[in-house]
Amino acid sequence: MTTVQSPQTRKKVGRFFHELPRGSANARALVFITLLMVTFGTIMMASASEGQAAANGGSPWSLMLHDTGYLVLGVFAFYTAARIRIDQLVRKAPLLISLGLGMLMAVYLVGVSANGGKRWLNLKLINLQPSEIFKFVTVFFIAWLIEHNHNELNNWRQLAVWTTPITGGAALILFEPDIGTSSVVLVIAFSMLAIGGLSKWIQTRVVVLSVIGFFGYMMAKPYSAQRFLAFLHPSQNLATSGYQLYQSKIGFGAGGVVGLGLGHSREKWGFLPNPHTDFIYTIVGEELGVIGSLIVIAMFLAFLFASVRIAQRCTNQSYRFIVIGITTWIIFEAIVNIASVVGWWAVTGIPLPFFSYGGTALITELAGVGILYNIAHDTSRSGDLTFREHAVTDFRAKIESRSQPRQSRPRSYRDHQEY
Repeated sequence: MTTVQSPQTRKKVGRFFHELPRGSANARALVFITLLMVTFGTIMMASASEGQAAANGGSPWSLMLHDTGYLVLGVFAFYTAARIRIDQLVRKAPLLISLGLGMLMAVYLVGVSANGGKRWLNLKLINLQPSEIFKFVTVFFIAWLIEHNHNELNNWRQLAVWTTPITGGAALILFEPDIGTSSVVLVIAFSMLAIGGLSKWIQTRVVVLSVIGFFGYMMAKPYSAQRFLAFLHPSQNLATSGYQLYQSKIGFGAGGVVGLGLGHSREKWGFLPNPHTDFIYTIVGEELGVIGSLIVIAMFLAFLFASVRIAQRCTNQSYRFIVIGITTWIIFEAIVNIASVVGWWAVTGIPLPFFSYGGTALITELAGVGILYNIAHDTSRSGDLTFREHAVTDFRAKIESRSQPRQSRPRSYRDHQEY
């Protein structure tokens, strides 16, 4: 039986979705790069998870099949995000951030614990990780904030109030505990606000306060501090905090230039914990060597260049900030993950985007790519100005008015002159 939609229903659907856009070369390049990473990531995840799947008593491909299921949901998320009307998402950003905070609170009430953290909601079909969704909604909330308050971003007290949902959500994530995801949320917000017009003075103040808060947290959580600083001397705590990094270095060393061959990793057979999640880049280095590792880095660089190109061509200021936020999210996670598994930074549990096993993370990442694809085809003009552009415009107007002869000034000049 065919269901006929009423005109009211069709109008409502049309307000939130449009036809899948096509035609942008930058969008096609982005999708092609993402497809390469997802395909490569799925192959490497299948190899890296073989030992863990065998240890769980199931099929060697069980985790890969689960990951493929998440990939299908991710493709659907990409398609939906590519068709959604982004102006509606920006307009409803306060509601989205409220829902994100609500899900984070639900984790404390009915959340599922695993590996020492309480970060998931059991929805039967999938274990949802609200902190990953919170990254996504943070991008839209900050874009909404800049759009509506760009003239007052450098009011320190106002800024502290406006960003309370972000700092509150980051605090909830931090005490799950998940310092890695919490830092990603804050970096997304800070990068968007900094480009949106924050003065150097406020940027410095935010950084200083963040460093103070970080060390305060480390003093209150000595075990977290020990794990965080283990990358400075991994060989001193081989039985505890330095074990993963030490095994990761062994894997990279065994891989050499060309690797041991796809599927021939030794570390994944019980030596390296979490080889299919946080340390999947180690398996790439062990099985495919330096060549494979550099190919992964080249893919993320290509993703960065394609995203920057989309931002440069974007004619809507609010949407440009969204591109900046999503790109910062993906690239920052890639940098931190790769740096941590090679021993240049602390192991914080941040996954490698498009490669690491993880349901909600993969779905939200592909949704983010869908938003970038959507924006690449958008030709709307917001007319919005950032704080810096407003400041430059006002400054020029003031100089020009003061450079005019007194008799040529309008009668209302004194009403506007500042003393």
